[in-house]
Amino acid sequence: MFVDEAELTFVSGKGGKGCISFRREKFRPKGGPDGGNGGRGGDVILAADSHKNTLIDFRHVHMLRAEDGRPGEGNDRTGRSGADLLVKLPAGTLVHDADSGELIVDLDRPGMRQVIARGGRGGRGNHAFTTSTNRAPRLADPGAPGQELHVRLELKLLADVGIVGFPNAGKSTLISRISACKAKVADYPFTTLAPNLGVVERFREFPFVVADVPGLVEGAADGKGLGVRFLKHVERTTVLLHLVDASRGTPSTDWRAIRKELSSYSASLADKVEIVALNKVDLVSRARRNQLAARLNRTLQAFGRRSLLLSGATGEGVDELLKALASAVRASRSSPETESP
Repeated sequence: MFVDEAELTFVSGKGGKGCISFRREKFRPKGGPDGGNGGRGGDVILAADSHKNTLIDFRHVHMLRAEDGRPGEGNDRTGRSGADLLVKLPAGTLVHDADSGELIVDLDRPGMRQVIARGGRGGRGNHAFTTSTNRAPRLADPGAPGQELHVRLELKLLADVGIVGFPNAGKSTLISRISACKAKVADYPFTTLAPNLGVVERFREFPFVVADVPGLVEGAADGKGLGVRFLKHVERTTVLLHLVDASRGTPSTDWRAIRKELSSYSASLADKVEIVALNKVDLVSRARRNQLAARLNRTLQAFGRRSLLLSGATGEGVDELLKALASAVRASRSSPETESP
């Protein structure tokens, strides 16, 4: 099951209390205070894991705690520190303060780690309170409490290419053909109910990741259909692949409709590099496909674009499309604006 939002509370470990103890040994009846300090509480550490792509592990989890520090002991022995809590989240997860909405950390790089709650300091034992005027102190610190943080997790998948289009435009068929992703394919709208990720390895020296999201409908930006909920998963992509269904017979109208929804959702999303492909050309005659392509290209010409002919079902035009996508992704990765600081 795909889950891209969750709320839970992280609690770091509290520090162990200091020890009140006095040395009692043969021939040393007044050996003095020897209470050790308490151990430090464990931290809460978040880590971005590229092998995870859903927050389902946290769907029914309400609280996660790091280990508390152990109390100090006699003979000046410091208590054991609490174990840190390492929480693995999908790469691309944003962590917000659930109360204020403030962004705490964006785990936008695989392998990235961030401490979000520090463990409490261990309390001092009575040995630490010894002075020249107080040779036998009978007090110790209780240890500092841990930090408690109520957070909202929001996942935005990391991908190089995001596939958009109307329902049944052939997105799932295409991603199944160009990658090892086995997306559900059927002849009815909204076959895709959650984003699919696929790795394109056609060019071994330059693999890239493609995301297929549920189809958009007109009015999606106002809450209609399923796609708008998942558009956040293509916000991080650098290239949009816009599939237009040739079998509908209205390529220019369809392209403009989806562009309108993208612009309504996010100006930055609409400004991304876009590659347009007229898909399902195997379902129309050659004369008809040329007519539809010419009609679509007249519309795209004003925006400096041109469409590609494609059939995800038969594989026609797939190689040309992948070369265009690889070139666009390579250009975006080498651009100074997209390089990580």
